[in-house]
Amino acid sequence: MIPVLMLLPLLLRVAALHYLLGVVILTALPGLVLWYYYATHRKKRPTLFFLTLALFSLFYMYYLFITEILPRGDVSRLQQCAVTMGVILTVVCLIQTKRGPGLVTTRPHEAHSHCQEADKNSTQRNGSIQSAASSEIAVKWSTCPVCKIIRLPRTGHCRTCGSCVQRLDHHCIWINSCVGQANHRSFLLTLSVFLLTSLYGISLVLRSLCPRQYLVTALLYCPGVYGQSSTALCFTCAWYSSIVTGGLIYLLVVQVLNISFNVTEREAQLALRNKTGHRRLWGLVIDTGEYSRGFYQNWVEFLTMADASLPPRSSLTDLV
Repeated sequence: MIPVLMLLPLLLRVAALHYLLGVVILTALPGLVLWYYYATHRKKRPTLFFLTLALFSLFYMYYLFITEILPRGDVSRLQQCAVTMGVILTVVCLIQTKRGPGLVTTRPHEAHSHCQEADKNSTQRNGSIQSAASSEIAVKWSTCPVCKIIRLPRTGHCRTCGSCVQRLDHHCIWINSCVGQANHRSFLLTLSVFLLTSLYGISLVLRSLCPRQYLVTALLYCPGVYGQSSTALCFTCAWYSSIVTGGLIYLLVVQVLNISFNVTEREAQLALRNKTGHRRLWGLVIDTGEYSRGFYQNWVEFLTMADASLPPRSSLTDLV
């Protein structure tokens, strides 16, 4: 893994030698990453490569920002602090996301006792609404065909992690972990903080390298940037960061739309496979119509969801 990661600075320096080399290498890099993803995805095993690549890229870009851009004197102390805080917050949010997606470890006998308790509580309560709601908890439990455990609705089995996850959205290779009920909000926060930091950092680099150009056109036309090796390297890294940022912006848009329709990525894929969903917004989101309660209520549910959806008397040992 380490020799492969060491190739990234080397490839970026080679790409900085000439703009044609930059076009070829920066076009080939995403293709190589996708090839490696599909090659490892077939094995259904977790890999640290993508997480390491993401962290290495983040710190290498920050290193170049400190060593190449700051000495030019175009970045103020406040702007430097903003980029530094963005990098730190990204790592902190990533650590929070890595704490766990909310793994389900409920055994059949435990789930059976929980269901009996829910039924008992429903008979003791007054009011048909409370009784129906409590009975619904027991009815909607299902058994995982792989783990052989009793689980709540919207719980999915991740073949990469080999475990069931509450409200499973997807397995993210960039964090080497699933995104589920326990870490979905922190995952979205990590993505948002990183994108804001990346966009702000790219704008500072382009303003320093191409002061007479508009930010929108600086990536396409920046005269004299290849006159020095240091400026050419920073400009190439700005392009590299822009490609990564563009892909993550698409991921963020899809995540926001899925939350707005109260559908997970796993549920969307299942709906497409079973032909039970409807494509909305030019195919960016799959509307299953099963859990959606309107835009406002969907976001309230996402922002307030917690491990309280676990069965009664669940302890901290139920989560990993």
